[in-house]
Amino acid sequence: MTVLRFRKSSYSGTGEDCVEVAHIPPDFRKSSYSAQRQECVEVAELPCGAAIRDSKHPTAGHLPFPASEWTGFLTAALTR
Repeated sequence: MTVLRFRKSSYSGTGEDCVEVAHIPPDFRKSSYSAQRQECVEVAELPCGAAIRDSKHPTAGHLPFPASEWTGFLTAALTR
């Protein structure tokens, strides 16, 4: 179960009535192209595309891709 952490929106101003927003962390999984190797690329589906990260350094961040770029990448990778 994902725990959401809310923060006050920067659009709320200084009043007490405000809007809060939450960031949903990506759910990474091992890429099917990594086979049985320990060092692999992990991928996560995002509402607007996908993200990848290095399994050796998961806390170093990730690279997000818009849906159109991710689709283009997959198309190019699968036709090779």
